[in-house]
Amino acid sequence: MQISTILKQLLKLLADGEFHSGTELAAELALSRSAIWKQLQALSDLEVELHAVSGKGYKLPQPLQLLDQTQISPLLSTAAQPLLSCLEIHDVIDSTNSYLQQRAREGGESGLVCVAESQSAGKGRRGRLWVSPFGHNIYLSILWRYQDGPAAIAGLSLALGVAVVNALKALGITEIGLKWPNDIYWRQQKLAGILVEVSGESGGPCHAVVGLGVNFYLPPQQAAGIEQPYTDIHSILGKNAYTRRNELLALLLNGLLPVIAGYEAGSLQNCLAQWRSYDCMLGKAAAIYIGELCYQGTVAGIDDNGLLLLQDEQGGIRSFASGEVSFRPS
Repeated sequence: MQISTILKQLLKLLADGEFHSGTELAAELALSRSAIWKQLQALSDLEVELHAVSGKGYKLPQPLQLLDQTQISPLLSTAAQPLLSCLEIHDVIDSTNSYLQQRAREGGESGLVCVAESQSAGKGRRGRLWVSPFGHNIYLSILWRYQDGPAAIAGLSLALGVAVVNALKALGITEIGLKWPNDIYWRQQKLAGILVEVSGESGGPCHAVVGLGVNFYLPPQQAAGIEQPYTDIHSILGKNAYTRRNELLALLLNGLLPVIAGYEAGSLQNCLAQWRSYDCMLGKAAAIYIGELCYQGTVAGIDDNGLLLLQDEQGGIRSFASGEVSFRPS
């Protein structure tokens, strides 16, 4: 869903996070005061928080930068540009991953990228809802087709985690870690998450939809229901970080597209050393849940196939290909 041109123009006027009077907004948009009021009310439908102060006007609690292809495209690397078949920017969508799954069923080609200002049904691992305030975070999905079956792209999410960390480092963020299998942490707080959904024949052609959510700014009111430690780029880099949202999207595409396009059986070996250097779980007490079963121990890293290693109290090592990992940050 795309919002109206007038509403988007209003958002751009308010994007600086400063106060704007109703009279000023009406003059800028050539609308009546009552029409401006209706547009401001429409922002609440998008769950955009707005502060109104008598004598001052209206302001967003934090500045925002709307996604803009004219800002993103010039920042794409020569390696990423030819891999991007189409970049779609949606104002509101149910889920970028669900949308690309549908496009894949309709014959969508490799390199189709979908980003959105907001998701009404964004999801993380195990179907968890991903908090998606309008205009503040990164909601990104990429479609890619492979000739071999899903087994040939085993470990892809780990390789993508390394690419995301490197993109965040290029933005100037340090102290980033990876939590197996696909979460990105900063100082033991979740900053981003990856969701890879693969469909196709077990030994033939398949496609992957790679979803990535990055917390750029989480309004406290909307983040109140998050049940784990979290952070966002605004908290890490400061109040001027909002001006770099399009830059971050380009950095992510520059890192993710070449990894996705070039991934094949054995590719994980190329990034194992980096993944291990970013491992923020190594040596920590953890519990791994698989259905009703719970395994406890100390994380001993990952093996050469990307499986999580857990050491029990007797010193035995068990490997895990999947599972829900819970650990207590130090």
